[in-house]
Amino acid sequence: MQFGFISRLLNKIRGDKTSTTSSDQPNAASNPATTDPKSSPKRPRRKPASNAQPKTSDTAAQTSEKTRPPRKKRTERKDKTTARSERDERPRRGRGGRSSAQERRRDDSDDGSRTPVANIKPRDNVPSMDGWTAPAGERRSPDEKLFQDLDLDPRLLRAIVDDLQFRICSPIQAAALPSLLAGRDLAGKAQTGTGKTAAFLIAILQRFLTQPQRDREPWQPMAVVLAPTRELALQIAKDADDLSAYCSFATVAVYGGMDYDRQRSLLAKGVDLVVATPGRLIDYLRQNAVDLSTVEAVVIDEADRMLDMGFIPDVKRIIGYLPKAEERQTMLFSATLSRDIMNLASRWMRSDPVIVEVEPEHVVADGIEEVVYSVTTHEKLPVLLWTLSHEKCERVLIFRNRRRDVEQLRDQLTRCGIACDMLSGDVDQKKRLRLLEDFRSGAIRVIVATDVAGRGIHVDDITHVINYDLPYEAEDYVHRIGRTARAGHTGRAISFACEEGAFVIPDIEKFIDRELVITQPDAEMVRMPEGMKIPTGRAPRSGGRPGGFSGRRRSDNRPRGGRVQRGGPRR
Repeated sequence: MQFGFISRLLNKIRGDKTSTTSSDQPNAASNPATTDPKSSPKRPRRKPASNAQPKTSDTAAQTSEKTRPPRKKRTERKDKTTARSERDERPRRGRGGRSSAQERRRDDSDDGSRTPVANIKPRDNVPSMDGWTAPAGERRSPDEKLFQDLDLDPRLLRAIVDDLQFRICSPIQAAALPSLLAGRDLAGKAQTGTGKTAAFLIAILQRFLTQPQRDREPWQPMAVVLAPTRELALQIAKDADDLSAYCSFATVAVYGGMDYDRQRSLLAKGVDLVVATPGRLIDYLRQNAVDLSTVEAVVIDEADRMLDMGFIPDVKRIIGYLPKAEERQTMLFSATLSRDIMNLASRWMRSDPVIVEVEPEHVVADGIEEVVYSVTTHEKLPVLLWTLSHEKCERVLIFRNRRRDVEQLRDQLTRCGIACDMLSGDVDQKKRLRLLEDFRSGAIRVIVATDVAGRGIHVDDITHVINYDLPYEAEDYVHRIGRTARAGHTGRAISFACEEGAFVIPDIEKFIDRELVITQPDAEMVRMPEGMKIPTGRAPRSGGRPGGFSGRRRSDNRPRGGRVQRGGPRR
């Protein structure tokens, strides 16, 4: 029986103390192509050089309009010299267009209006604070720290306790906010989902609301946040928009893969906080679309991922555009404060930074119910379909290890009547943002994703995370199932341990410091629904083997060497 085989195999592997090394993550640094906005005026049509009447005879003056001179025949090609002169008269693009860019900024900022975060609905009017008083707060234990204890501006405090319903500070917030509000530089060790984003945004907004501001032009922000991915940049910008609901604070997110001209126009209209990926921000700095000389606070978020993805040279270049370390506040957050990270912090911060390290109480959140099914490769799809039809699946995130497998499963679920979509590196940014918004609103309830794409999904009410393929790295298992049971919710994490992926389970158990309970699905779960067969994948190329589960050779998906290779293929 398959269950007995998997159990015996796991018992043997758990006894094996052989350690393996993990390969480095692929370098994901990229620099988007740069083009200047097409906001310069069009060249006007040519007009007659003079309004003087031409010399004509009396008979010619009395000629009717119907007897106009014949129109000249249109030539197929313009004269090369004329075309070259017209091209020279057009407004220049690229690095030479500094003056024209500044003129456009002045024109855009004459009305004094400011546009909030890109892709987020603009705030027309700031709500009134009349009649609002801060609630007293409820301290359930002496160790809890309330936001009311921090002497925050009422406009900021109202957004925190009324709109976002934050009751107490998280451990990283309680440890970091006193120093951040005092203007100290800080290096913080905190995992994703611990509240570090709110910590540095509260510090930035409190500075904006309570301290005198430097004289700034519309395109000169007072704060900059650098993030390794566009999804994280968008999430930070959205959080900033929520926290600044009761003040005129303009946030703009700039990142690759979206309209270059639109993001540039938002910067020109006026910005207080820029949340950016390094590559796109460097593009705008080179084009003089943004000026960082008046920045008072800078945040480097997820510095460890910046290092892994090869963004540190870009970050160093951006730091060179900022005021000196003594003239700004620098905040750095990372999942680990390794020697390399601390060396970077020592270069970018003042001589006495505050070091805050918050260890997670639990690697896996308490609200997650973990289920591991022992199945064969062919039984995965029937068990998945049974789960989607018999459990209360409001929002489901399914993980596969490779892009081609993500697309294949999406197609198979669609053929089985399941409305779903996919997220992988092959999905362009506009479609990705639309899918995430549909997923957040409930228009799409099932998404199949890779690890890299899944890390950008920040939705609080995901009910199910399903590891259709167990990840290649134990840490990715925690990141995956951490997409559910967020913000106080509960959720289920279901994993399929088959003959091709069960080899990573001992590493996961070592990482989370406990054993996973592996169960065998009921007989009805492993049967395809009545009248439905396991659908095949795409039509094979000429000369190829048939697609789908039944026609795929097991060795195509089986790791080399008998054990799952560390790092796995490029996702």
